[in-house]
Amino acid sequence: MALTESDILRALELVKLPASGQSLRASGRIANILIDGGKVIFAIGIDPTEVEAMEPVRRAAESAVGGVPGVTQVLVGLTADKAPSRPAPSAAAQARQQAHGQPGPGGALPKAAGVPGVKQIIAVASGKGGVGKSTTTANLAVALAMLGLKVGVLDADIYGPSVPKIFGITGKPRLVSGRTLAPMEAYGLKIMSIGFLIDEETPMIWRGPMVISAITQMLREVAWGELDVLVVDMPPGTGDAQLTMAQQTPLAGAVIVSTPQDLALLDARRGVAMFRRVEVPILGIVENMSYFICPECGHRSDIFAHGGARHEAERLGVPFLGEIPLAMPIRETSDSGRPIVASDPDSAHAKAYLAIARQVQAGLSGKTRAAPRIVIE
Repeated sequence: MALTESDILRALELVKLPASGQSLRASGRIANILIDGGKVIFAIGIDPTEVEAMEPVRRAAESAVGGVPGVTQVLVGLTADKAPSRPAPSAAAQARQQAHGQPGPGGALPKAAGVPGVKQIIAVASGKGGVGKSTTTANLAVALAMLGLKVGVLDADIYGPSVPKIFGITGKPRLVSGRTLAPMEAYGLKIMSIGFLIDEETPMIWRGPMVISAITQMLREVAWGELDVLVVDMPPGTGDAQLTMAQQTPLAGAVIVSTPQDLALLDARRGVAMFRRVEVPILGIVENMSYFICPECGHRSDIFAHGGARHEAERLGVPFLGEIPLAMPIRETSDSGRPIVASDPDSAHAKAYLAIARQVQAGLSGKTRAAPRIVIE
């Protein structure tokens, strides 16, 4: 018999809140229950001040639901709609703090813990969707591995996880201990995506806090092992996911992907500004779909204009990493689960990605940093 939401809620009647003794189900804190076969994912709403007190409740809820017949895996997150309020210092005080590298509002500058075994983490981001960010992530990761690095890929694009398809991976990750998952593997990479945990046609109708919880758990509750670099495929835009990664993770840098036209560059500019605001180094900008060469006649067409990303990089004072053409082989290999750097490493397209990877590797040399405190004015 298929699992239902009622089955999950009945199990949660046995979980009690520490202060009131009320059942978790009756508390009205349960939200966003998602059932996919034997996999169950849901959130527990909390006040930001309750994180430590509610962690045992989260574990108890996970255990209770895990005991329901038919449940094979449980993912439970604690979510809060807003951060704890703190008195804001004056503008002059903030300026003095920033000028002298002192802590921001609320006290000491927190140092986010790194991921055990992972030396460096980079984000691949874009200001808007549809610019080929995930394809760039996949081929950049394979290229970094070809340069001799131990590489992992985290698909943090919760609403549109495409990494499983690009790498041709099917199946579900296995539990190695407790709630820790073993990453999937392909082309010498270790890979994790929410797409492995849900059906590909299941819509991710999640609010920001649930997205943050899912990203954090995929980052920290996966047995990544020893990695030189973890490449994170970010969702498009400059919202919760980007801020969470920047705040909770010691990012070594960010790669911004854009197409050449003005509309995409406008959004890419916002992405650069956002990462700069949270003190994440910009490793560079990639111009994707830079030009098209007809496979029949060899004529070149600049469908989305050309050179805009290079000019924008120069204007912003960040590295320009290179151009990737709009090419059928790149699309075909991505659709078939065989990234072109892996399937045709001697092609001109693969060499373009390898050139970008060498620049990223050079930019990462010697970079380690603690995550900054994020202040939204």
